[in-house]
Amino acid sequence: MVEGKKSEHAENLGNHGGRASSWLAVTVMVVGTIVSGFGLTADNWTLVWVGAGVFVVGGILALVFDIFTDVVIDAPRVGMHAEDHR
Repeated sequence: MVEGKKSEHAENLGNHGGRASSWLAVTVMVVGTIVSGFGLTADNWTLVWVGAGVFVVGGILALVFDIFTDVVIDAPRVGMHAEDHR
C-alpha cells in the first residue's frame, strides 16, 4: 500500500452500528427472552409470561423506532462476481 493512499477496502466500509433507540428495543427483547428462559428453567410460569410481555414491549418499540431503517448496504466488493464462484 502506498503511503497517504487508503486501500479500496477501507474506503468501502459501511456503518452497521445502528441508532441508540434501535439498540434499546433489541436490549428489551433480549431481556424478555432471558427472563422467560429463566422462568422456564425455574418452572415459574409467572416469569415466563412476564418475560414474554417484556419481549412484546420490545417488539412494539422496534416497530415504533423503525429499526429496519438502520440497515446500511455496503458498496459492492471488488472481485465479487458470479464467475468468481464457479
